[in-house]
This record gives sequence, C-alpha cells and structure tokens, in this order.
Amino acid sequence: MSKLEILIRPIITEKNTALAEQGKYVFLVDKRANAYEIKEAVEEFFSVKVKKVNIGKVFGKKKRVRYNFVKTPTYKKAIVTLYPGYKIDLLHHV
Repeated sequence: MSKLEILIRPIITEKNTALAEQGKYVFLVDKRANAYEIKEAVEEFFSVKVKKVNIGKVFGKKKRVRYNFVKTPTYKKAIVTLYPGYKIDLLHHV
C-alpha cells in the first residue's frame, strides 16, 4: 500500500478545527493502515514531524430514508498530533 493510498482526506468539522489549534489533525484513512504507516505518510506528504497517532473506527449507523433503512459507511480515522512548531495548512493541500 503506497503512502498516498493511506491518507484519503482530512475530516474538517468545527470540532476538528478547534483541535487543529492544539496541533491535532484528523484524517480519514484506509481501513488496513496502522499507526506507523499513517505517521510516515503524514510526515512525508506534509513535511512535518509527528509526535503521536491515535486511531479510531467509526461504525456506520442506520438512517431512515423515506420508507427504507440505509446504513452509513464504517470508516477509520486517525488523530495526528504534531510536535510544537509544526503546522499543516489543510486548505492548500485539499
């Protein structure tokens, strides 16, 4: 798996924007990726130094659409903490 396949996209929400002020960035990652691979991919792609990577799996939920029930997709996300002094400008990399 190449490093470009590991990071799918950043997850930009109001809560994650507040985390970015603390040096933490949230990414949607490949389901097969581990913390070490995510760390290497972020360091290479954004030219920053990663301190820590936390991984979480977000399970899909049942939603009602008119008369049917559908399930939202399950995905894996990574919260990447950078060393002080490093920053990622997500608007220019998206």
